[in-house]
Amino acid sequence: MDIGGRISKLREDRGWTQEQTAASLGISRAALSHYEKNRREPDTETLSKFADLFHVSVDYLVGRTNVPHVTLDEPIRQFVDQLELSDEELLKKFDLTIDGHKLTAEEAKRFIAFVRAERMMK
Repeated sequence: MDIGGRISKLREDRGWTQEQTAASLGISRAALSHYEKNRREPDTETLSKFADLFHVSVDYLVGRTNVPHVTLDEPIRQFVDQLELSDEELLKKFDLTIDGHKLTAEEAKRFIAFVRAERMMK
């Protein structure tokens, strides 16, 4: 099932109208209709709003999983948001991977340095 189909099904399963759902998301009913009919794809911010509203993961909405309710609890989400990837201990605990290959410690440090440099240019 595509994004639009999942959004539509989640809304209908709750018995919500397009107007109610759009108002909850802060978007127009027409925009919601375009998303449900796959005429437009929601941006990441809107996709996150859908996930929060329906209590599902973004991965579920985009079809990466068929398990809808794998979301982070608020305390866990706050913890994850505060993680500092440059912490040596954290790098030891978590494997960073790209294209299915684990980054070496040096690659992970360079990746973090790249992200920091990119942010400074903004």
